[in-house]
Amino acid sequence: MIVAGAILPFNLNSKKIIMTMTIKVILLITLISGCLSISKRAQQSDAGSKRKLVWNDEFNYTGLPDSTKWSYNTGGNGWGNNEKQFYTRSRLQNANVKNGILTITAIKENYEVAGFTSARLVSKNKGDWTYGRFEIKAKMPRGRGLWPAIWMMPTDGKYGGWPASGEIDIMEHVGYLPDSVFATVHTEAYNHTIGTQKGTNVFRKDLSDAFHVYTLDWDENEIRIFIDNELYFTYKNEKKTYREWPFDQPFHLILNVAVGGDWGGKKGIDEGVFPQSMQVDWVRVYQ
Repeated sequence: MIVAGAILPFNLNSKKIIMTMTIKVILLITLISGCLSISKRAQQSDAGSKRKLVWNDEFNYTGLPDSTKWSYNTGGNGWGNNEKQFYTRSRLQNANVKNGILTITAIKENYEVAGFTSARLVSKNKGDWTYGRFEIKAKMPRGRGLWPAIWMMPTDGKYGGWPASGEIDIMEHVGYLPDSVFATVHTEAYNHTIGTQKGTNVFRKDLSDAFHVYTLDWDENEIRIFIDNELYFTYKNEKKTYREWPFDQPFHLILNVAVGGDWGGKKGIDEGVFPQSMQVDWVRVYQ
């Protein structure tokens, strides 16, 4: 029986009980924090699982990229950015599939009017979507002067030529910034030619050593871009005009490795690093 107001002796057993309770409280707090963190990541990453896979290329074949899914942009005209490569068509040296991987390779060689070759694959008229979740698992090339990209352009150009009809850059990487990838959107109101483009970057130390998953989640209200399920860029629909939001029309995917250019070649081109490749494990589209 405990008498009211009595003071219990603080013995060794009491100390052990308090320490045990303290440890349990700390473990409980840690567990709750972990669950909240997992829940947050799940909210970010489960969008694809709630939708239907509508288009994909797992690259589980050998040879040229699947012609029912991919076409080529070709030429060596600088592509509006003073790029130095010539994009070839159906040339295994520049684009091939083997061992479950698509490899797009930039090579230093004289070809047509250029001193480098590469490939630019497009899903235009074979894969075109308005809204969806787009996931691409890829590994970057290495070296100053390389400019790989995973991006989207409008299929029909509903509002006119670039930048009026928009551009979505899911991933851009420039070799002179080896630890950075960039996500950007371009519109008539917001684009790099007038210094108003909307975008940001994220850092990873192993972009050329390991595969990462680059994701676009796009609906009528916003564009969200992730790396490995980590959200790092959001662009919201301002509900004004097409000048701010031309993203209400079909877009298609583009995979390419450029050489040089206004941005990629800003610090010059290290010709000793070639050939260099972007490797793609898979491409998946959900709606």
